Amino acid sequence: QVQLVESGGGLVQPGGSLRLSCAASGSAFRSYAKGWFRQAPGKEREFVAAITWSDGSTYYADSVKGRFTISRDNAKDTVSLQMNVLKPEDTAVYYCAAGPRIITTLPHDMDIDYWGKGTLVTVSS
Repeated sequence: QVQLVESGGGLVQPGGSLRLSCAASGSAFRSYAKGWFRQAPGKEREFVAAITWSDGSTYYADSVKGRFTISRDNAKDTVSLQMNVLKPEDTAVYYCAAGPRIITTLPHDMDIDYWGKGTLVTVSS
């Protein structure tokens, strides 16, 4: 069993930065692919970024590529999302996720076994 807890959300002005973190309990987390999804008001949940457990290969949605960076720390069982040059359209609840597979063809996605409860990111002046 894996439990995921996100932190780091909040209110930021357009053009600003935030760093989200996800802490995991459960040793199985290390062998899972890890990712971030988001859900904006009135929209479906969407893939944001993912990272493999083995070699750290990363995958991004086109909407965040070049602005967001996903990273992991296997020793600490954490995964982070550095978000730069934030835009109002990035406003959403961001969810940490873990699962057995990343869909590496476009559009990227993941098979998910575990979800966090989410953290709200609001980009507004």
